[in-house]
Amino acid sequence: MGEFNKTSIDQFILLGITDLPQLQTILFITFLLFYLFSFVGNLSIVAVVITDRSLHIPMYFFLGNLSFLDFFYASTTVPKMLSGLLMDDKVISFRGCMAQLHIFHFLGSTEATLLTAMSFDRYVAICIPLRYHVLMARTACIQLATVCWLIGYVYSLIHTILTSILPFCKKNRVTHFYCDIKPLLKLACTDTHLNESLVSIVTGFVALFTFALIVISYVFIVIHIQKLSSSQSRQKAISTCTSHFTVVSLYYGTAFCTYLRPATQDSLEQDRMTAVLFTVITPALNPLIYALRNKDVKAALWTNFK
Repeated sequence: MGEFNKTSIDQFILLGITDLPQLQTILFITFLLFYLFSFVGNLSIVAVVITDRSLHIPMYFFLGNLSFLDFFYASTTVPKMLSGLLMDDKVISFRGCMAQLHIFHFLGSTEATLLTAMSFDRYVAICIPLRYHVLMARTACIQLATVCWLIGYVYSLIHTILTSILPFCKKNRVTHFYCDIKPLLKLACTDTHLNESLVSIVTGFVALFTFALIVISYVFIVIHIQKLSSSQSRQKAISTCTSHFTVVSLYYGTAFCTYLRPATQDSLEQDRMTAVLFTVITPALNPLIYALRNKDVKAALWTNFK
């Protein structure tokens, strides 16, 4: 990414979450515990999905992808944030900043498309179960997951290139605990209208389009569930969707609040607080949500790690 860099600075200072020493210690311990839980939880799910043959079905293939993604998603931002809280190490190189921005948005946008693929999997399993093994064959699942990762990579690459070519002059204090697009745009000493428009348009399109597909899938699922005559069948169908629906609500709720509004100084301060939810807390909660709500995952974890 260095070839796109025309800035006169070679590093940024991440202002972090707070400068209050008494809060830094508490936040460090809290976020470290969440990160360790995310680390262990997500890698455990990846491990059991790979090793347990009973989980070698499309639903858990996508869950394994999601857990793999969440592990690296948290690892992109949290370690640097923790070092800033513990050792006041808030300096990040320009290249490191662009790399962090790229990986963060690559994984974040991939999660949006992956959640959409998971909703399609649930739609096929519940609404057209007789064609499930044909439509969701192993090859089809791999191709669908590959498309999700490619869309995320291209989306992130666009924003990374357009951000990295901006001149930053002498302003290098980032109002955040990691390198994100909106706080970096506020530091550029040039017109960033194009970049801001692209953040709203491209991010808005990806977020709204994937969310709309998820909503459509759930509309068909709800209609189909209402037609089921057995309450036991309805309960079983609902239980297979509960975990996914919870994760979708957490992900899109925070994403819409953060990226689909103008970058004012007040909004940047609020974004820092919101970002804690989807960079620290949500990746730790996702494995908990799936492990507690899914008897197959619970059984596989117990069998493999008892």
